[in-house]
Amino acid sequence: MVSPEAFPRLPRREAIGYRLVNSKLPPIHLFDDVADEAEFEALYALQAMTNPRLLAEAGDLSLLPREAIPFGIPGCSYATAPFTHVNPEGSRFGDGSFGVLYLADSLTTAIGEVRHHQQRYWQNVPDLHYERFTFRGLRGRFDEHGVRDALGLAGDDPLLSPDDYTASRALGRAMVEAGETGIRYPSVRQPGAACWALMTPRPVRELIQTQHYEMIWNGRLTEVNRLSSR
Repeated sequence: MVSPEAFPRLPRREAIGYRLVNSKLPPIHLFDDVADEAEFEALYALQAMTNPRLLAEAGDLSLLPREAIPFGIPGCSYATAPFTHVNPEGSRFGDGSFGVLYLADSLTTAIGEVRHHQQRYWQNVPDLHYERFTFRGLRGRFDEHGVRDALGLAGDDPLLSPDDYTASRALGRAMVEAGETGIRYPSVRQPGAACWALMTPRPVRELIQTQHYEMIWNGRLTEVNRLSSR
């Protein structure tokens, strides 16, 4: 297994990243309504008594230490959601037991990554002949300080395998256990582009909505259209 220490850490620098999230997943307003951990605890305790949907909306808070939540930033809910609503099927660097925040160096790269995974998922759904899926485009600012840099990996490296995530998930698990911030790596779906996998939302300074997109399914994903701004 490759150790996180095999990759150098990046210096402090503000980076810009993009991602798409399904529009059916609303922001978790509880995270955006408070400025710090103390306010969150008080509001959470109050709302938990009157809002039976709160636990489902907030997700599994035991998966994310309170000190890792970037309270007070624009779009705190978008930065936090991947860590409290973990995909049990996993991802490239996640084995399904912990969250990962993925960002891409452009919306084009983010669309390419999401399009691939949507195509893979919906082609296995029987009798789906036509559908449209809408996504929010998000733009974020974050500090790269401490992120491991794997941008120089060769395209045939096991960590970048198109379909076999065994090596990358093992590295992701090792990074979480070591308290690493994240890793920058070459996009697998958009040659020449870069992506980040953040193991904590703490470095995020802002993650805000930009525009909406739709993907059209007609036996396969045939179109990606920009719908509107914000």
